[in-house]
Amino acid sequence: MKTYSVDFRERALALVDGGRPLAEVAGLLAVGVATLKRWRRRRRTSGVVAPRPRPGRPPRIRPDQYAQLIAQVRATPDATLPEHCDAWAAATGERVSPATMCRALQKLELRLKKNTSSRPSGMSAPAWPGGPRRPMPSTPPP
Repeated sequence: MKTYSVDFRERALALVDGGRPLAEVAGLLAVGVATLKRWRRRRRTSGVVAPRPRPGRPPRIRPDQYAQLIAQVRATPDATLPEHCDAWAAATGERVSPATMCRALQKLELRLKKNTSSRPSGMSAPAWPGGPRRPMPSTPPP
């Protein structure tokens, strides 16, 4: 969920400070009454209404590196995730796991499509669901 901007929070609290009821401001701006109370309490205790930093570890592939990742995927669209990880390590010197690469590609809405026009060697043709079956013998074998 995206956080509300500092400007929006300050305008909402200015309406409340101007004497408008919390429920009216909440309905007008489509926020919850509890949210307005929380913003007011935060301003009273810390003096700011800016959102707190989001918890968690920063991503290994940073947003400023997304253009480089997009160029890498467009250059080798048939590469697998481990191959993209190796290419990323060669380009940036930073090793990432396939899971990290997958999350970054999902965030950028990039899909890795493989060429599935032929089967790997040594595999027989797949069985078709609902396809023809061998006829059943009428009598069981002795």
